Amino acid sequence: LDVTLSPNPSLTFRTIGGILDFYLFLGPTPENVVQQYTEAIGRPHMPAYWSLGFHLSRWGYGSLDVLKETADRMKHYDIPYDVQHYDIDYMERRLDFTYDKVNFAGLPEFMKEMKKNGKHNVVILDPFITKDEEPGTYRPYELGQEMGVWINNSDGVTPAVGQAWPPGDSVFPDYTNPRTVEWWTQLCLEFKDVLDYDGIWIDMNEPSNFMRGQYPGCADNEMNNPPYTPSISDRSLAEKTLCPDSKTYLGDHYNTHSLFGWAQTEPTFNVVQQATGKRAFVLSRSTFVGSGKHTAHWLGDNFSQWKDLRRSVVGILEFNLFGIPYIGADICGFNYNTTYELCLRWMQLGSFYPFSRNHNAEGNSVSKQNPAVFGDAFAKISRATLRIRYSLLPYLYTLFYESHVHGGTVVRSLMHEFTSDQETHGIDTAFLWGSAFMIAPVLEEATRSVTVYFPEAEWFDYYTVLPSAWKKNYATVSAPLNKIPLYIRGGYILPQQAPATTTTESRLNPFGLIIALDEQGQASGSLFWDDGDSIDTIEKENYFLAKYTFSKVSGNV
Repeated sequence: LDVTLSPNPSLTFRTIGGILDFYLFLGPTPENVVQQYTEAIGRPHMPAYWSLGFHLSRWGYGSLDVLKETADRMKHYDIPYDVQHYDIDYMERRLDFTYDKVNFAGLPEFMKEMKKNGKHNVVILDPFITKDEEPGTYRPYELGQEMGVWINNSDGVTPAVGQAWPPGDSVFPDYTNPRTVEWWTQLCLEFKDVLDYDGIWIDMNEPSNFMRGQYPGCADNEMNNPPYTPSISDRSLAEKTLCPDSKTYLGDHYNTHSLFGWAQTEPTFNVVQQATGKRAFVLSRSTFVGSGKHTAHWLGDNFSQWKDLRRSVVGILEFNLFGIPYIGADICGFNYNTTYELCLRWMQLGSFYPFSRNHNAEGNSVSKQNPAVFGDAFAKISRATLRIRYSLLPYLYTLFYESHVHGGTVVRSLMHEFTSDQETHGIDTAFLWGSAFMIAPVLEEATRSVTVYFPEAEWFDYYTVLPSAWKKNYATVSAPLNKIPLYIRGGYILPQQAPATTTTESRLNPFGLIIALDEQGQASGSLFWDDGDSIDTIEKENYFLAKYTFSKVSGNV
């Protein structure tokens, strides 16, 4: 099947057969449509408060010493930093459920030290398991073999064998099988005793395979080579994955391929809660309809290019429509070498992604593209912008509460709020947190101003608190290197809190309210607050919810 969107607006479905079920969500507002959609597919999960802090990651630290230097540098510059991610180089030879006891000797102790300092740890796990270790030495494979948890070849008996990160050849767990869920749960629980993780990052779960299909290649039949193939990689359904006629518990891989990551997500979410006793953090590369109920997502392996910076805004907006509001892109870019200015502008924009993580790839010469490696000026600007994020986390957290309970968006386009204003329909360069906070990032190189559209409302400059002179009009606003333009919409009250370098500290700080009046001199808003990481606080009604209103006539909140 492929689906083509046209600006008419129209949709073209091209398919070789099957049943098409259409569900229509009638709104009438864009926010109503998303609420109705998530009522059908499952509401987004409520993230832990700490996970809304800044995340740091890299594929290719190479050793614990380099990682320690990175953490020390962040501390030296006092840059907010809540979460450290550990990519595949922490593993022994890229084997799941291991860690490298040579290059990462002392990792368990380091992770405990991070926790003592109010930070959190997220480990990566891939879905493929090598079958070629010495017998009796690699339990994940041997337990899986014993329990019969793998995706099989078309014969339904022999495991599908491909190639991936670990040495030798790999087999692929079938997460649609309840036995696989048992196997995965057991291994993740045991691994918690080795590395004291707070969350799990599940990658490569399309499932990714470095071959076209498994050994010895895909049979030439109609399932593997249907009469029509959409314009995908090499026009092959098996490219970099498994043959469509492979067998899963729920049926042919042809039918379950898109469900691989989705099926892995819920058991991972459940085991993280079981292992930590706290709210789960799961980050999945592969998603499907309903994934937002159990996972965060990032926009995949992007590039350190200005066009990728710009496109990330579109991706963030889209995933909010898909019911996956906890979304971000790799800040500063994953592939290629970043530059000072690109990374700085990306740190400014990324400070306002719902999921804010700087991540990059092995082998890049700017090997440590975190905000503490470019010198004093860069660190100072990154720190200042992240401190704005941290000060507004009570507002962002409240938006996630509303999304979890009512199913709407956290980040939305101007069109979403000002639907009847035709001018907003083409704007994908600025976005809103909720209804009230506009972010207008610099998205082009060597640019020191931004053209911003101000829809029909009172707008206040976040930095000066002065009302803007523009309404239903474009304006060119100043955006020197040290500033990302930010605006507050009149008629709203935003809760805030004094920032700190971790949410563990910032949550103890004094609160405040930003009250931005509309033309009638009125404003309203709300604050949701709980302990930040206990499971089901909303369902158990163990929280505080304040509704604020202000009227200039009475002068009272």
